[in-house]
Order: sequence, then structure tokens, then C-alpha cells
Amino acid sequence: MLNKYARAFFTRVLTPFAAFLLRRGVSPDAVTLTGTAGVVAGALVFFPRGEFFWGTIVITLFVFSDLVDGNMARQAGISSRWGAFLDSTLDRVADAAIFGGFTLWYAGEGDNNLLAAVAVFCLASGQVVSYTKARGEAIGLPVAVNGLVERAERLVITLVLAGLAGFHNFGVPGIQILLPIALWVVAAGSLVTIVQRVVTVRRESAEADAAAQASARGSEATS
Repeated sequence: MLNKYARAFFTRVLTPFAAFLLRRGVSPDAVTLTGTAGVVAGALVFFPRGEFFWGTIVITLFVFSDLVDGNMARQAGISSRWGAFLDSTLDRVADAAIFGGFTLWYAGEGDNNLLAAVAVFCLASGQVVSYTKARGEAIGLPVAVNGLVERAERLVITLVLAGLAGFHNFGVPGIQILLPIALWVVAAGSLVTIVQRVVTVRRESAEADAAAQASARGSEATS
């Protein structure tokens, strides 16, 4: 849901910066790779140590590369299947690093196996949410459903609440509860989104199969 509005807004905001990078000879692929490396570093360096505030700051600085690289490609007229593939693949890597960082924290110093398991579920379910749409489209279906919690929602909910939870290290009491809340919300929302997409693909595939059968019967009748 946030993709529709937030992406359009930030695309307008980041367009001058994208144009500046192009003038400096930077390629969209370089921005994609740098952004992913920054997100992975921020997540796996800070989160396993419980430094949620600084980890969120670093990740947020780099996560906008996901909008900048596409903007650059459109301005330069070099949008390609390879660029789309690279961007989508590295998005999965970045998401895995974020929830992997939370998993390492709760499996280690955070000492909460239940929340470690919830973080693992968030990691896995996020990948499945993306896979269901990609696989549905690969077999020729539109997969015409946004879903309750897509990537933008997962990132906003997780990073905002994780960043606020990080204020616990600055002496704010009780605020660390926000991170578990974020993980539970993302886990539940991702599960709902998976169900929405599976149901949609089932319906669309049944409609497509019925249309194909009707077309075949019509062809036989006229032959």
C-alpha cells in the first residue's frame, strides 16, 4: 500500500540527486550494489549488538538507493531486464540481512528464542511474499492484489520501531518493547499477505484455465 504513494513522492524528491550521480558518471548498478552493501553492513554490524538506533540510521541512509537507481535508469533511458533483476534480487538480500540481524540479537545477547523464531519467520515470509507474486507473474497471471504488508510496509514498520527501540540505550525506559511489537506485526501481516496472494493466484489461474478451455471448445466447434 505504501509503495503506491511513498515511491511516487520520494521519486520526485530524489530526481535531482539521481541526475547529479548520472552527471558524475555513476551507473545505476553501482548505486544498487552500494546501497545493498550499506544495508547489509548496517544490519549485521549494529543489530546483533543491540545498537538498533544507529543500525536504523545507517540502513535508512542506504535504503533509498532502491529508488535512486531506478530513477537514474529512467533518466538515462537505460532501463533493462538485467537492472530489474539485479534490483529485485538484492532487495531480498537486504531484507534477509535486516531480519537476520534481529535473529542474531535475540539468539545471542537478547536471549529470547521466541523472538528469534519470529524474526526468522519475518525473514522467510518476506521472501515468500515476493516469490508468490513473481511466480504467479511467471506463469502468465497478473496477480492483481497489493496485499496487506508488502516490502515498503515491512521496512517502515520494522525500521521505525527498531530505531525508536534503540533509544533504550540512551536511557529511555521500556521503549525496547517496540521492536518485538514490530516483529509480531510484520510476521502477522506477512502471513495475511501470503494468503491473499495465494488465493488471488488460485482464482486467476482457475479463470485462465476456464477461458482456455472455453476457447478450445469454441475452436473445435468451428472446425
